[in-house]
Amino acid sequence: MAKKLSHYDGAGRARMVDVSGKAASKREAEASAFVLMKPAVLAALPKNPKGDALEVARLAGIMAAKRTAELIPLCHPLPLSLVDVDLRLCENGVAITSKVATYAETGVEMEALVAASISALTVYDMCKAADKSIEIREIALDRKSGGKSGEYRRVKK
Repeated sequence: MAKKLSHYDGAGRARMVDVSGKAASKREAEASAFVLMKPAVLAALPKNPKGDALEVARLAGIMAAKRTAELIPLCHPLPLSLVDVDLRLCENGVAITSKVATYAETGVEMEALVAASISALTVYDMCKAADKSIEIREIALDRKSGGKSGEYRRVKK
């Protein structure tokens, strides 16, 4: 049996979930993304005329996580106690991970996903002049903890 979607009321209208009756607790989430690019584009990263693409992308991800409620219509604004974004060069692209934490009535999965996504989009923006065929892949929630649903860990395929 499928779980009931909480963002709809009895009449099928979209609604913001009322979390006022929930107890605040520590909640964390981790997400990831991958930016696939050609070796020549990777090799050119240190000479990018726009600046340090990975550092700009890291900061963009942090800033985006803090604005998730402005980007995703039914997300609650949350007091984030941690936003950490890491970008690592690989032989075929850039691996991105984000970790977000709060002490609140609802989770931070969307904030972690937004951080990873916007970081990936920023890498694309910083490198698109070198190659428009760069691909953003594998945006996923990797882990979450806290709240009624407890712990979740993605099983990588």
